[in-house]
Amino acid sequence: MTWEELRATCLALPGAIETFSFGPGVSVFKAPNGRMFAVSATSAEPLDISVKCDPEVGAHLRHSFTAITEGYHLDKRHWITVTANADVPDELLADLIRTSYDLVATRRPARRAGPST
Repeated sequence: MTWEELRATCLALPGAIETFSFGPGVSVFKAPNGRMFAVSATSAEPLDISVKCDPEVGAHLRHSFTAITEGYHLDKRHWITVTANADVPDELLADLIRTSYDLVATRRPARRAGPST
């Protein structure tokens, strides 16, 4: 999967947006409620994408694919990082993106950082 295909897959989900919450060069894809469902560096080689995942499914995937590891800089239990174009088929990566979206899309809106009262 190329960067363009990955971006198109994320943005094809209902109401999904791309932000740069972690700075330039790091795309953060969010559901309409503001919750993040995918993160990827735009110029990474190889292309890595982190997605939210059920902990049991994530453990199984990490044992089944060398290109799937614990979420990089994220909650290691609920996030996985997938190296595209390794031993993970594009169809599985697209399914993981959609599943991540589904996990966050029905949750309450993300809390916004702001001044404490």
